Amino acid sequence: MSVMGATGNCLCGAVRLQAESMSKHVGACHCSMCRKWTGGPLMAVDCGTEVKFSGEENISTYSSSDWAERGFCARCGSHLFYRLKQNGQYIIPAGLFDTAEALNFDHQIFIDEKPEYYAFANETKNMTGEEVFASFSND
Repeated sequence: MSVMGATGNCLCGAVRLQAESMSKHVGACHCSMCRKWTGGPLMAVDCGTEVKFSGEENISTYSSSDWAERGFCARCGSHLFYRLKQNGQYIIPAGLFDTAEALNFDHQIFIDEKPEYYAFANETKNMTGEEVFASFSND
């Protein structure tokens, strides 16, 4: 299921985005890189490859691994996306979107890297890092 034409922006408004199709499924990533990047788990949605940005001159990217890069607003520092290099797929923080009523938090990845000091009450599908990488190789 997806939300069509979802829009959002960074904290200062210098960057706006429009996702042609945004998943209704919010996931939490507990990997050490996401936790360093966000200060906690990354709560994000899959937006596929069709994402348009305005204010692109304010977007900076960081190549965080061989397979992905992370984008952020150079003005306010808002995290804008995690993008897979292989296919250009955007994973976007759920909090950037103007509307969140239709979203459902239903999965967690890299659950084996989640620190003990927090836990979510939602019942979710949980995947270890090994299971996540195995799912990519099955695509």
